[in-house]
Amino acid sequence: MKNVWIFILVTALSCLCSCMHDAVSYTTTADRSLLFQENRLGRKSDAGATVLEINPEVTFQTIDGFGAAITGASCYNLLKMSDKDRHDILVELFDPKDGLGISLIRVSIGASDFSVDEEFTWCDEEGLENFRVAREDEEYLFPVLREIYAVNPDVKIVASPWSCPRWMKRRSVTDDTPYNSWTSGSLRPECYDDYARYFVRWIETMESMGFDIYAMTIQNEPLNHGNSMSLYMTWQEQLDFIKRSLGPAFRDAGISTKILLFDHNYNYDGIEDQQDYALNIMADAEASQYVAGSAWHNYNGHYSELEKMQSREPEKDIYFTEASIGTWNYNFPKSLLKDFNEIFLQTMARGCKGVTLWNMMLDENRRPFRPGGCGTCYGVLTLGVDSAQVVDRTSHYYDIAHASKVIKPGAVRIGMEPAPFDGVDCLAFRNADGSFVSIVSNMSDKPCTLQFGEHGPVAGIPAGSIVSVLWK
Repeated sequence: MKNVWIFILVTALSCLCSCMHDAVSYTTTADRSLLFQENRLGRKSDAGATVLEINPEVTFQTIDGFGAAITGASCYNLLKMSDKDRHDILVELFDPKDGLGISLIRVSIGASDFSVDEEFTWCDEEGLENFRVAREDEEYLFPVLREIYAVNPDVKIVASPWSCPRWMKRRSVTDDTPYNSWTSGSLRPECYDDYARYFVRWIETMESMGFDIYAMTIQNEPLNHGNSMSLYMTWQEQLDFIKRSLGPAFRDAGISTKILLFDHNYNYDGIEDQQDYALNIMADAEASQYVAGSAWHNYNGHYSELEKMQSREPEKDIYFTEASIGTWNYNFPKSLLKDFNEIFLQTMARGCKGVTLWNMMLDENRRPFRPGGCGTCYGVLTLGVDSAQVVDRTSHYYDIAHASKVIKPGAVRIGMEPAPFDGVDCLAFRNADGSFVSIVSNMSDKPCTLQFGEHGPVAGIPAGSIVSVLWK
């Protein structure tokens, strides 16, 4: 009997110790003194901690994931690495257990301004009978996607075109002159059906190779006349294209890929008659039946624009699909805090289901990029030109890490009391396995100590930091 009681006591103590150490935090500070530093947390009460109430009964959106764009340039640089180094970095980024668990990526349908050798689509000769897989995608994109899927087969892809095939273009909505240019131009209405079938064939081809296309936008930055490749598409044109051709084509082909609208800046690039771009399309019931939601960039405008989407179309999804750092704005301390707060915390507080940032990897010279594209952008990772190894993890690496490591696909955002400190913002989530998460940004110059729920873990939040907390 004595031995039985000893066994029970040891088991109870073991369980108690386990419960005291089933919480972990990750911390990155703007001064780089801590870079995704892991710490085990206990449940011991701290008189100096501010308790934040968490309410799992109050639920919001379900999260799809976080990541970056696997551009042609990213693939080119990854393929310059040795097989072992590339495998190791892809495990670090994508492995759900041993890595960051990145689960959402963006690819271009055809070329982008970060393709390697040329501008292209999958049908550059007139007529869909000339549809074929582009050489550059076979050479760069597909090998990298296969390796990513080998690490994480549940990765979701959001796809976006930078331009339709040039033979589908006219000069503008008021000028039907053929427009054989990669930059700007308008989609010819007589090509609507062909372009819809082009999307269907692209998705079917990608999926036949094992690359599931979870969602697509109809046009990257449709209000941008510039870049190395672009297509100017007003909301009126996008509405007409969806109703007449794209929606019915997806329906008839049994395509389940989500259709996302807009894919551009919060301020609609200041174009007066393009304000409320996505909402105008969603207001049309015939078009709206085919539309899952909207996608957003933050190069201009403010994330508060998402509040209109939330209030007027609460059943539609919201995604953030592109933001970059570069020579024009990069400062590690400022970029780390500001981008995590604005691109992750503030968008998810307004219903966002997933975030993809721009290039996953560029080299030390910010290459390769196409003429007319962004020659000043930095990637999430920087590849050494001579070493062919990762020489820098930029602020965007840590921003993605603090979300993707702890918030898993299928997580639900839940109710959480705001932190009562200026400059401190936080959100809470419940993962599908029952674990809980809080992500915090402290943009102030004062540290604080937070307890996540009355019986939850206690974590120190340094001044100028981002912190992720995971507990069971």
